[in-house]
Amino acid sequence: MSTGFVAPLLALAAAGLAGAGVALLLPARRVRSRPLSRVLGAVGGRLARGRGGAPSDLTDRIAAAGRPGRLGAWELMAIKGVGAIAGGFLGLLLSALAPGRLGPLVAAAMPVAAFLAPDLWLHRRAADRARAVRRALPAMLDLLRVTVEAGASLPAALESVGRRSEGPLADEWRGVGREVAVGVPLGEALTDMTGRLPQAEVRSLVSALERSLRHGAPPAETLAAQARAARFDLRRRVREDAARAGPKMQLVVALLLVPSVLLLVAAALAAALLDGSSDVLPI
Repeated sequence: MSTGFVAPLLALAAAGLAGAGVALLLPARRVRSRPLSRVLGAVGGRLARGRGGAPSDLTDRIAAAGRPGRLGAWELMAIKGVGAIAGGFLGLLLSALAPGRLGPLVAAAMPVAAFLAPDLWLHRRAADRARAVRRALPAMLDLLRVTVEAGASLPAALESVGRRSEGPLADEWRGVGREVAVGVPLGEALTDMTGRLPQAEVRSLVSALERSLRHGAPPAETLAAQARAARFDLRRRVREDAARAGPKMQLVVALLLVPSVLLLVAAALAAALLDGSSDVLPI
């Protein structure tokens, strides 16, 4: 490989490491997705059928992520297939610039990374959605209890609280109320909701509500107990996240941000030496 490519490659690696470090340190932001075209669905269906079908848990993972952009399993398979092809072309281009024996490794790694990137994106969205649900659950359970105590039925209270709140949990409660209004049994609507919100707190709430309805117990007492349990779990998770935040930040700084700075210095030194400049470090 020509020595003229050393400085640009080092600068590119430094920028990539710095970007990865900053992305890990910053909180994830919600991105509004747009629906994909039907062409992607058809292409994804062919890809999935060609490989023996989509993964069995793919639909569940899409539902747990909130089905962004109204994605289905076939559309996501299409994105993964197109990403693998694009990653293959990019890997071939970068392998020509990679030093020594890194070329074949880059060419093989790029399509695999592009194919797996949508799975990582789904996992990130599902984790963000789960955190939002856990933060909103205690307060919304208190509102639901007050609404039920005021005389509203449980489906009407779910729809009312969901309409006056925001977030994924509010959307699901509002949807449950509308499903019951058109004739879907409450138990079935709640069970379907646990498929879209697979958090343990939501499953515990649904199980407690089903027992309350089955035995004729007042739902307000059940909701009050669930609110206390959800608030306790939220405090415990906050303490655990705070305990893990410090070592995680130190690891990101040590493994990504510091090497990126060192690579920038090395790129500047390489550029100065290759140009034959008298200044070792150009300013």
